[in-house]
Order: sequence, then structure tokens, then C-alpha cells
Amino acid sequence: MTPGPVAETELSAFLSRAEALLVRVEALLPAPVPAPDWSAPAFRWRTRAGRGWLEAVRHPHRIGLDDLHGVDEQKQRIEQNTRQFVAGSSANNVLLTGARGTGKSSLVKAVLNRFAAQGLRLIEVDKSDLAHLPEIEELIAGRPEKFILFCDDLSFESGEPGYKALKSLLDGSISGMPENLLVYATSNRRHLMPQKMAENLETVHAEDGEIHPGETTEEKVSLSERFGLWLSFYPFDQDHYLAICNHWLATFGVGPKQIKAARAEALLWSLSRGARSGRVAWQFARDYAGKTKSSRRPASA
Repeated sequence: MTPGPVAETELSAFLSRAEALLVRVEALLPAPVPAPDWSAPAFRWRTRAGRGWLEAVRHPHRIGLDDLHGVDEQKQRIEQNTRQFVAGSSANNVLLTGARGTGKSSLVKAVLNRFAAQGLRLIEVDKSDLAHLPEIEELIAGRPEKFILFCDDLSFESGEPGYKALKSLLDGSISGMPENLLVYATSNRRHLMPQKMAENLETVHAEDGEIHPGETTEEKVSLSERFGLWLSFYPFDQDHYLAICNHWLATFGVGPKQIKAARAEALLWSLSRGARSGRVAWQFARDYAGKTKSSRRPASA
């Protein structure tokens, strides 16, 4: 029996309503997570609606190890550690701590540029996304590349979920850390968490004169101790600061005579910023080189 005209009309109306409903439902569902493009040299971990994915960074910051001055020992140690890692030998997670603007983050980026051609990759993860570390581990499991998980400007307050996730990845998980993954983190705090006066009250003084820190202090120290290699950075003295200024001025195309003439302005720039650091030197060089090149251009008609 074939349906009559009325039945066909009702069926058509039902299918139209069902199609419209599906369109509305699909609009509410999260978009599919894109697959990682493993040809990229670096990635950022992105999240949306509780789901995360690796976003390819096609053109990471192209700073070289030779561009970093005043941190020769730190540079040698992290380069050697990374070389071991890329070669498949044992290597340590690295914690870079100290004064701001002294090259901690730049050193990690320079290491990527140094070893990218040998299969090194970098994954930058914000502190707020550290709870997704198990997902990242699953994605890179079995990959032939070597991955550095990069946490920049890392610090924690008590109770933050990322703290336990990172601690578990470094040393506390039953599954163990993947052989193709290391964590490189930078921080202005040696123990990654704030120190409070009240914690001193937990200190126990033993009868033999020994001092035993309280549980809160021990908990804070336990995370930084999971990094096998600690690199400390310190504020630059005037000579180091000027040497870095000279390097970047030359990189930006400023001639030797102008570099020598820029010394006084470089010192004034650091005084106005209240710091002598690699970042301040780079910012001065960009400003000075830009003004110098502008002054060379003929005035427009």
C-alpha cells in the first residue's frame, strides 16, 4: 500500500523538523579536535570546552645560543642535557630560576632551534592547562620525536590542580614518564610556590640542635626537587649589560661607531627601566636601531 498525499505531506514535514533539530543540536556540540600536525617544530596546548589539542607553531622565535651572553655556564649545561636527550641517552628535567629578563625563556627557545633538525620538538603549556598533562602524554606516546614540555614563568598557589599534575608527571605517577619527554620550566621562585612567615612556625627544633622544616615547607620543596637539573640566573652587571646591548645593536645593523656612541643612552635606558637584563638590552637595541635607521631616511616630499 502506498501512502496517500496527506501521509506524504506529514512525513515531509516531520523530516524537515527533524533536520532542523539536528542542525540546532550540532551547533551546541563542540567542534572536533584537530589532529596534531607533527611536521611543525613547536606546539601550543590549546583548550576549548574542556577539550585540548596541540596547535602547530610554524615559526617559533628564532633566537640562537650565540645570541645569549652572560649565561655561558647555564647555556653549556642545558645544551649538554638536551644533546643527551636527543641522542637517546638519559637526561634530566630542568628548572631555570632567577631574576627576570636574564634569558631563561630565551635559552629554552634557543635549545629548540639548536636541535630541531635532530627531531627535537617543543610543547608550550600554560599553568592553567597542566591538568591536561595525561592527554599530552597519550598523544606523544610512541612518537619518534623528542619533546620538551615547556612551562614558562611557572609558580603555584596552594591547592592549584596543576601543581599535583606536574608533580605526578615528574616523579609520582605509577606509569612513569615517557622516554621521549622532558620538562623544562622557568620561574622567578626557586621552589615554585610562595614562602609565608607562618610556615616558619611549623619548624621543629630537635634536642640535638637539628632543625626540621614543617610539612608545608617540605611539600613546596618536593616539587622543585623533582627537577634533576637546576640552573640559576642572576642580574647582570654593567659590563655584561653593555655587551648584550652591543651584540643586539650589531644584529640590527648598527655600525661600530654608532654602537660606541650609544653607550650613554644604553645606560640611561637601563636606569629608566630599573633593571639591567638581556630583555632590557634587546628592547634598547630595537629602539635605538629603529631611530638610527629612521634618521637616515630622506624626508618625504
